[in-house]
This record gives sequence, structure tokens and C-alpha cells, in this order.
Amino acid sequence: MLLNKLIKQACLTFVLIAVVSTSAHAILPIEKLDSFKGAQAYLVQTKSLPMVDIEISIDAGDRYDPSAKSGLATVVGQLMNYGAKSEKGLLNEAQIADEIADLGANLGISVSGERAIMRIRTLSRKDLRDRAVQLASAMLSAPTYDAKILAREKQRMTTALLESETKPESVLDRRFRKLVYGDYPLANSPTVRSIANISTTDLQQFHRQFYRGDRMIVSIVGDVGKVEAAEIVQGLLQRVPQSGPAIAKLPEFERSTVEPLSQREVTIPFDTQQAHIAMGMTAVTRSNPDYFPLLVGNYVLGSGGFVSRLMSEVREKRGLAYSVFSYFAPGKDVGIFQAGVQTKSDQATLALEVMSSTIAQFIANGPMQSELDAAKANLINGYPLRIDNNRKLLDNVSSIAWNNLPLDTMDVWTKQVEMVSLDQVKEAFQKNLAMDRMKIVVLGVKNK
Repeated sequence: MLLNKLIKQACLTFVLIAVVSTSAHAILPIEKLDSFKGAQAYLVQTKSLPMVDIEISIDAGDRYDPSAKSGLATVVGQLMNYGAKSEKGLLNEAQIADEIADLGANLGISVSGERAIMRIRTLSRKDLRDRAVQLASAMLSAPTYDAKILAREKQRMTTALLESETKPESVLDRRFRKLVYGDYPLANSPTVRSIANISTTDLQQFHRQFYRGDRMIVSIVGDVGKVEAAEIVQGLLQRVPQSGPAIAKLPEFERSTVEPLSQREVTIPFDTQQAHIAMGMTAVTRSNPDYFPLLVGNYVLGSGGFVSRLMSEVREKRGLAYSVFSYFAPGKDVGIFQAGVQTKSDQATLALEVMSSTIAQFIANGPMQSELDAAKANLINGYPLRIDNNRKLLDNVSSIAWNNLPLDTMDVWTKQVEMVSLDQVKEAFQKNLAMDRMKIVVLGVKNK
């Protein structure tokens, strides 16, 4: 088949160029394209592979769900795969799947707390690329939201939710997010009842309200120039409205929306051999100046694998767990810091004490110079692996655009890491984390 031959040729080209270029990697610039239908658009041109990766970020995440219909944003996104009105007529889910397969493309939609994301990967050859864009445009602008498919998917989601209640990781995650975010919308999780409340009218209304140009960002990475990239943007958004009715502003996150400190620790009985422990609190956004000191410092604390403080104290010295971690997940409006460990139920109290004391000591004293130097070296030397293919580049471009970061962020990333000092790490941790504001969930230990 011609398509299979093209894909094989593309892969061979990629391998040959990768061999030549890995030792001489250069960061490619992000180009800002003209706005279309109110949407921002960005391009990184890569010639190593005759393919193009496209992402449309829509400010339509789970945080906009009505409280009684948690899960609505996710259902809106998922059902876009199952039917759409194209310029040639109605497309059902089988026809959409067949077209994607025939193109040899990837096309999918995911929804997170902050945003919905449509991703497209296709060969950059114009005829195939145009077909992929046309299909994505139909799904993006005119999903059909068939009542029978909604009923089927609601049943599937209900089954998955009931099953998740038997999984300790899922139960822990839902309770931890509720404890950390309190009344803020990111705290909410779908339930069997909230999914049952969702109707096709809800889907159509949510889509009309949020899926519009002024709430979208298009990021493109691949073998296309600016003219071709502009054509892609216009093709994707040609049938999308530019704007719409005013949308209620999300509440500003305030610590007063979180449960009182007297409720900051929760123990959940659960029939499991391992105790699952989560500890954390809200933290910085990606655009916060403390991002890099926290990133570098946390490599020492809990994200550096076997060289991290938490791994040394919890696993190496005491043998309390196979793995222990901490991370910052910065968002656009509010981020989160989380540390976690799994251990035997009868060791849960000790594991929590060790994890807490290790984090407390790090907040108070910061890292040693040798630890800081090693962390910076690892992050800097490993940076090329964060941008060594189109998909990773697209992740970076998307994050930069979504968080309103400077377009040279990838160019200066290693410089920002290198500039981090001991004092900056210590100051950033003391300013943004505090043990008396940490939320703790312990699952798998019976209440005494």
C-alpha cells in the first residue's frame, strides 16, 4: 500500500537523521502565527520527519463542570470521537475510525482539570494532511452527540467509576484532591449520580459555550512552513465561532476555600495489604518566578530517584517502601505539590513520620551545595531528552502557550536551571510550602 510505503520511508528518514543530529542538537524557535477566529497559533518547523503534530488546547476543562454534573466536560470531549457533521454529511463513529485508520493518522481528545486537548498526528503530505484537518474540523465544530451513544458511554463510565472504588489509588486520589482544593472546582470528581445527570442538551450547550476560537490555542510541530501552518489553523477553525456569550469567571483560589486545618489529615479504612499515603498542598503556577528553584530543589527532595532525600530516608536507611516520591505540578491558575509512598499497613505511621520529617527538614534547611550541583547537572544534561522528538516538542510548545510564557522558554531553560542558587531554593520552599498547611490522606489503615 502507498500509505505503508510512505510511513516506512518516513521512519527510515527519521532514523538516519537522528543518527546524524543527536550529537549536534539545536533548539528550534517557536514562531507565532497570525491569530484566526480569535485563537492563538504557534509553529515549530522540523524537517527530520515528513509528519506534522498538531494540538488544539481549549479552555474547557473539568473545572467548568456544574457541581451536580461533574464529568460533563470529559463527556463532551470523549463523544466528539463518535459522530460529527462534516461538509460532506454526517459521520458516525465507525466512519470516523475508518478515516483515521485509512490516513494512518492519530486523532484523539483528552480533558484535564484546566483544558480540553485535541491532538492530531499525520503525514505532512498535503492531500493526507488536509483530510486529517477536515476530519478534525468536523469533530471540533459539529459533534452530533447522539442520545444512544451518550447512554452507552454513561453506562461505560458508571461501570468504570464503580470499579475505581475498588482501587486504592483512585480512592486516594479523589480524596486527596478534595482535601487540597476544598471548594475550588478542581476538587470535584465525577460520581455515578453526576454522570447520570448529564443529558445531550447539556453536552450541546457546553460545547456551544466553550468550544470557540477565543478560547483556543493551536500548536503545530512538524514538516510544514508558516504558510502551510496558517492553512492548517484556518482549516481546523473555519467552522468554529470566534466568540460567544460571557462565561462566568472561575473563583480565585483562596486558602479559605480549603477545609479547616483541623481536618487536614484523613484516614480511610480500606481492604488492602499496602497503606497508601499522600501528602501535599496547593503550590505555584508555571509562570511563577519560584518555578525553577522549586524544580531544582525538588529533584534533591523527591524526584531524583535513588539520589533523592526521600528515597534515602524512607527506603535506603529504613526499608519502609520500594518507592517514595515528591513532585510539583504547576498549573495555569493554581499548582499542587504532592509527596507519596506505599508501605505495609503496620509501617504506615513510621513511614509518614519519616516522610514528614524529611520534607520539614528540607523546607527549613534546603539542599547541600553538592546536592544542588548534582541536581542541576542532571536536569541540564537530560534536557535534550525532553525535546528530542515532535511530540515532546509539541508538549513544550503547548505548555509555553497555555501558560503565557516567553517564546524563548526552551532556549533559556537550561540557563534558568543553572542560575538557581542555594538561597533561592531555600527561600522558595519556605515561601511556598509549610508543614502545618500540608494535607494528608492515609488509606489502608483502620481508624483506632
